[in-house]
Amino acid sequence: MADPTKLRLDGLGVEVDGQALVHGLSLTASPGRITGLVGPNGSGKSTALRCVYRALKPTTGTVWLDDRELSALSRRESARSVAALTQESGSDLDFTVEEVVALGRTPHLRGNQALSDRERELCRRAMAELDVLHLAGRGVLTLSGGERQRVLAARALVQEPTVLVLDEPTNHLDIRHQIELLTLLRRTGTTVLVVLHDLNLAAAVCDRIGVLAGGTLVTAGAPREVLTPELVREVFGVAATVVPHPLTGDPQLLYSLGGPP
Repeated sequence: MADPTKLRLDGLGVEVDGQALVHGLSLTASPGRITGLVGPNGSGKSTALRCVYRALKPTTGTVWLDDRELSALSRRESARSVAALTQESGSDLDFTVEEVVALGRTPHLRGNQALSDRERELCRRAMAELDVLHLAGRGVLTLSGGERQRVLAARALVQEPTVLVLDEPTNHLDIRHQIELLTLLRRTGTTVLVVLHDLNLAAAVCDRIGVLAGGTLVTAGAPREVLTPELVREVFGVAATVVPHPLTGDPQLLYSLGGPP
């Protein structure tokens, strides 16, 4: 895998049908670190990610990969650098699992070029790490939601990106596979930008967290600096007690079902 790349969102703004979904977003995801985006529904998290994997063009601002402007790269060049696991990654075509995973190599191939021995081993290893190797010959349409999510994660890893963006990657996954996937993200050593709804998962896995509300960055920093009772009340509208995890010391949130005080 190539050296990880610094990802920088510089004054990012997205406007759709006259409505500002994201405005003035500046955030850096550092090489070898996991940067999380959290916030209420509709706060602009997924919209920001779509600008990074070029599903959306920002209205204002710039996405930088090190000193390269993302929009100046060809689609093939950017696909070699940025891989995405999105919430819209489904397929209506019943490819086998091994065929879907192999699609991750597409940006690196020309025409109908066959996979090399190294690339086939890369696919095999990714399937093993995501616990889908035993499903290699199965059609993806026969899989459960969690199995399919792990297949798509394997495809993203096979792409060998320098930047990996993930939108709710733990959706549909049981707790074992959530932990395994997030641990694997740490081991890749690449630059990771991930959207998570679960604040406790974000606190456990992320080196840095950006909190969005109304399309604006409220704050960014280490989990223990950001995830305070005051911020959770202000941004999410719920009361929470923050306690240190007994093993790791990471902040863990205990919510009051009674709502905000």
